[in-house]
Amino acid sequence: MRPSGGSRYRVWQGVTRSAALTRYDPSIEASIVSLIGGVTRRRVPLLAALALLGTATVACSSGRPFPRSAATMAPVTTVSVSTVPATGPAPAVEPGATGAGAAQIGPAPQPPTTASGPAHTTVTTARPGSSTTVGAVGGPTIAGCALFPADNPWRRDISRDPVDPRSSAWVASVGLGTHLHPDFGANPTYGIPYVVVAAGQPKVPITFTAYGSQSDPGPYPVPRNAPVEAGGDAHVLVASGDCHLYELYGASPDGGGGWRAAAGAVFDLRSDRLRPDTWTSADAAGLPILPGLVRWDEVQAGHIDHALRFTVSKTQRGFIHPATHQAGSTTDPNVAPMGARFRLKASFDLTAFHGAALVVLRALQRYGMFVADNGSNWFVSGATDSRWNDTDLDQLKTIAGSAFEVVTSGPVLH
Repeated sequence: MRPSGGSRYRVWQGVTRSAALTRYDPSIEASIVSLIGGVTRRRVPLLAALALLGTATVACSSGRPFPRSAATMAPVTTVSVSTVPATGPAPAVEPGATGAGAAQIGPAPQPPTTASGPAHTTVTTARPGSSTTVGAVGGPTIAGCALFPADNPWRRDISRDPVDPRSSAWVASVGLGTHLHPDFGANPTYGIPYVVVAAGQPKVPITFTAYGSQSDPGPYPVPRNAPVEAGGDAHVLVASGDCHLYELYGASPDGGGGWRAAAGAVFDLRSDRLRPDTWTSADAAGLPILPGLVRWDEVQAGHIDHALRFTVSKTQRGFIHPATHQAGSTTDPNVAPMGARFRLKASFDLTAFHGAALVVLRALQRYGMFVADNGSNWFVSGATDSRWNDTDLDQLKTIAGSAFEVVTSGPVLH
């Protein structure tokens, strides 16, 4: 059994966000409009239109389309916003790292800048009525891929699901009077960092030191400069353009270009397949971590279209799918297990909330959050990003546990 993960504060030190500019091209917009008209007027085959649309709407600063599979490309509209002065820092890489093994750190793969060019962060935004995190078939994306199929548990709308008979007991076990807490913020030492890499990122050996029998064997496309979450959990999260997530727990570089880790898991973003029952992952519940994070780009789009993850200090020895592993300390059925899905009550009034906090709360009412690890009660996980507004996020700290309920999502497995 994997021991409890003490996920209280997430630390990422020495990471600088800086990326190349993605520019908006009016000619691309005109092509898209013409293409859409062709679909409706001239009956252009839909799949061909979507493939062309995916190529036309994502372009790097050179004006060339960013390569993506037509089957997984999520067409978006991008607006480039400079967030770092021209004299700002260069992209963060490991000292001495060059070539394909060194990767850009940030929320999306970016084309390189020149030594004399300005440093920019590409902020992908939406036109009115659309969202950059919504692909051709709708739903959240990461690394240009859909964040699991539309019927995946992470994406299922649970706003009308029945309340579980054990709800009152399980909420009480986490704390009726304890308040929600964003485990991320503007401080770059908070949150769980992740890196996005291209599909061609070289894969490196992974040596497992504790839970190799429950880990997906390497190699993984982990860059040499991948950010490592500081603290006991030392997670490394990689979202690849090959439409897979690669996640490590207890990770550290091995000094030879590869990585050591206590456990590791690979998740195919095109599949609903779960890990084998009783298997862990980089998370104690056997779940992927990255899909459950509050991410800056999604909040900026105005909505989060998937469930979140949170921690509780005590869990029972059991799990509910899609979780596949337990790290509990009790057999008490009145204590929530891994995978229990909590939802903010529909009756909870959101009128007084605004900004990022409002986006998070709407997601909690519609998609809820999974018990994913042992840690501080009601700590909701988010991605490391210095652009968070702490005053905004502090609104979440006013919400007591009594505002939540647990939905029925399946039997507790042991």
